[in-house]
Amino acid sequence: MSEFFTRLGDGAAVMMSEEDIRYDVEDGTADAADRGEIPELSKEEIDYLVEILTMPMKNVSVERGKEGIMTFDAGTLKLPVRAGIPVDRLATLMMHERVLCSDTMELCTTDYSYKSIKNFVQEEAMTMELAQNNCIMPIFYGAMPNLGQYTKPDGPIDNWSELLPMGKIAEARAAQEEAVEHAVSDMVFITGQMAEAGACGIQFDTVGASGDADVLAALMAAKELKKRFPNVSIEMGMAGEFNLGMHGQLEYEGERIAGLYPHKQVKMAAEAGVDIFGCVVNTNSNQTFAWNLARALTYAKACVDAADIPVVVDAGMGVGGVTNTNTTPTDVTSRVSKALLEIAKVDGL
Repeated sequence: MSEFFTRLGDGAAVMMSEEDIRYDVEDGTADAADRGEIPELSKEEIDYLVEILTMPMKNVSVERGKEGIMTFDAGTLKLPVRAGIPVDRLATLMMHERVLCSDTMELCTTDYSYKSIKNFVQEEAMTMELAQNNCIMPIFYGAMPNLGQYTKPDGPIDNWSELLPMGKIAEARAAQEEAVEHAVSDMVFITGQMAEAGACGIQFDTVGASGDADVLAALMAAKELKKRFPNVSIEMGMAGEFNLGMHGQLEYEGERIAGLYPHKQVKMAAEAGVDIFGCVVNTNSNQTFAWNLARALTYAKACVDAADIPVVVDAGMGVGGVTNTNTTPTDVTSRVSKALLEIAKVDGL
C-alpha cells in the first residue's frame, strides 16, 4: 500500500496511507459540522481534498484564475521581530510590496494592543503618513483590543479572571463591561488618528482573545469608526473559532455574542460595519494535518456561504489548518492555501 508524506498537527513529519488520510478528513469535517451545526464537506470536496493532500509535489499551487489576496496581521513584526532581521518598519513594508509581492500590509508596533499605543499615537500617525508616501499597496494599521490590559495592576479595573474563581460572578461581569467602555474609547481615538494620517484600513486583530466582552468592544469600535470615516476599510480577525463566554450575557444588536461560530460571527461583524472578516479555526496538535485542514475547510466554507463581505481565513501558526509550529513548512501552507481558495472559495488568506 502506497504511503504519502504528510504531517501531524504539531508539524511532525509522518507517512500515511491514502485510506488513513481519507478517514481523518472525514472525521475532521464531521467534528466541525457537529460543533458548528453546519454541513459537512461533500463527497466531491472530500475527494479533492484527499487529492491535494496526496499530491507528490513538495509544494502545490492554485489553478490560474483561482488566486486570492494576501493580507497580514502583525505585519511589520514579521521580519524585524519574528525573523530577527535588522530592518525598520518602513523597510519591512517596502520589502513586502516590492520583493514579496504582498497585496496589502499592516503597520503595527511591538506591543500589539491599542491601549499601549495611546501614549505614542502621534509618532505612529507620522509613520503611517511616511508609509503612505512610500508604498502603493494598501497599508492598514492594526492591533488587538486586548481587554486584559485594562485590569490591575496595568489598568484601573479588577481582574475578572481573579474574580470568577472566587465566585464573584456579578463583579466579574461588571468589570468586563467597564473594560469595554475604556477599550472602545481608546480604539476609536487611535484608529481615528491613523485614518486622518492616511491609513487605507484598520485592523482589529485577535478579537475575542479576552472573551465575549473583547468581541463587543471591537464591534462597537468598528461601528463608531465607520460613522466617522466611512471610506476607511475595517478588517476584523478573530481569536478563535467560537466566541468564549467569559461574561456570557453580552449581546450585540439583540443577539448573544458568546458561543458564535464563524458563519454567525461574520454576520455580526458585517452588521457593525466591518468590511473584511478574518475567519479563525484552531489547530489541534494531537490530530493530523489532514484532520485539521478538513475541519478548517468546513468552518470556512460555511462562513463564506453566510457572508455578505469578503472572508480572509487566518492561515498561520496554529490556525486555519496550519500546523502549530513557529516556522510553518511550505508543504503545509501551500496545501492549506490551495484547499481554502479552491474548496472553501475564500476571498483571501
